[in-house]
Amino acid sequence: MTTEHTKWFSSWFDTPFYHILYKDRDDTEAHAFMDTLTEYLNIPEGGTILDLACGKGRHSVYLNTLGYDVTGADLSGNSIAFAKQFENESLHFKVHDMCKPFNQKFDAVFNLFTSFGYFDEDIDNLKTIKSIKKELNATGFAVIDFMNSNFVIDNLVPEEMKVVDGITFFLRRYVRDGYIVKDIEFDHDGNSFAFQERVRAFSLQDFELLFEKAGVYLLDVFGDYKLNKFKPETSERLVMIFK
Repeated sequence: MTTEHTKWFSSWFDTPFYHILYKDRDDTEAHAFMDTLTEYLNIPEGGTILDLACGKGRHSVYLNTLGYDVTGADLSGNSIAFAKQFENESLHFKVHDMCKPFNQKFDAVFNLFTSFGYFDEDIDNLKTIKSIKKELNATGFAVIDFMNSNFVIDNLVPEEMKVVDGITFFLRRYVRDGYIVKDIEFDHDGNSFAFQERVRAFSLQDFELLFEKAGVYLLDVFGDYKLNKFKPETSERLVMIFK
C-alpha cells in the first residue's frame, strides 16, 4: 500500500498492476494522434523527440517507426527496463525525473496522456515546464497532452468495478483539494492492495499562468487528438503546443 501521497506515482506506476489495469488503452488512437501531431509540427525527417514520462514506451516506439530519433524518459525503473527491449540506434530509454532538465536539446518534447500534474508542490510543476524549455532547441516545440479537467469532473464516474486478467479492481473517483482522485483497491494472491492516483485539476488558465512564470509561449490549444478547436465545456482533451 502506498501511504506517502507525494510519491504515489513512483510506487503505483512501478507495479505490474498499473499496466494490467490500463492494458486496454487504444494504440490505434495514440498512433493516429502521433501521425497528426508530428505532421502539424513539421518535425524534420530524422528529427529528435523526447517522450517525457513515456511509461513502457508505446508512443516512443511508434514515433521511432515514423523515422524520428526518440528518447523515452520515465521515473519508473520497471517501465524503462521493459521499454529497453525495443531500443535501437535511434530509440533510447532512460530513467529520469521530469522536474530536472535532460541536458540534451530536441526538436520536440512530448508529455502525453495526462502525464503532468502529479506533484503536491507547485514549484515542481513549474520546474517541469522550465526543464522542458531547456530541452528544446532553437526551432523546437513542446506539447503537453492533458485532460480537460472541466469535462472530466462533469463526467466523473464515482464508482466502478473492472475485471482484468482475473483481478477485480474497485475504483472510486472524486475531487478533493483541487485534485481529481482515483482510489484503486484489489486482492491478488491472498493479499489486499490499495493505491491512489492524484492529478491536479489544471485548467487552461492554470497552464497559462505556469507558462508565463516559466517564460514559455503558448502557440496553439486543441481539444482532441484530431487537433480540433478546444472548447472548455465539451472537449475531452487539452492539447497545448508551446515553446
